[in-house]
Amino acid sequence: MPPKLLYGGIDFDFENPLFGIEDIREINPQRFEMEQLSGIVHIDNEKHGIVGFKDVTEDEFWVRGHMPDFPLMPGVILCECSAQLAGFYARKFKLLGGDFLGFGGMNDVRFRYPVYPNQRLVIMAQLARIRAGKRAEFNFQGLVEGKMVFSGQMIGVPIDKNQQIPGTE
Repeated sequence: MPPKLLYGGIDFDFENPLFGIEDIREINPQRFEMEQLSGIVHIDNEKHGIVGFKDVTEDEFWVRGHMPDFPLMPGVILCECSAQLAGFYARKFKLLGGDFLGFGGMNDVRFRYPVYPNQRLVIMAQLARIRAGKRAEFNFQGLVEGKMVFSGQMIGVPIDKNQQIPGTE
């Protein structure tokens, strides 16, 4: 059984997002094929939540090969959409610091239905726990046409550009 919707019963204005792609680019570092958000339509500062969307097109880099003649949006890309949404919130509202928000892990991820090109994926994320300066845990959900297609929890960790990778000194 899918979890309760993080943000249900709200009519989101997808035609006039609060933050469009250029606004997202001011916060998120991903570019080209790795940009996985089209807009942000809702910010909940009280519960530390956010709702955004990705317009999935036939021009996505994965369409040709996943799966040929039957393109399914890969689960790892769905998770990346959620991570970029949570990362936008964490960086915009300075929850953790660092130059980037990186994946620290994922828990309880479930894929319920496929996502295809020419669909709008609505993504929701809400802060579940935070350890100041160390990590933030977000619950996330994805919907297509009001139906939950995936959900789970992710851990975001701050990353500094000048941080040394162990073993590369």
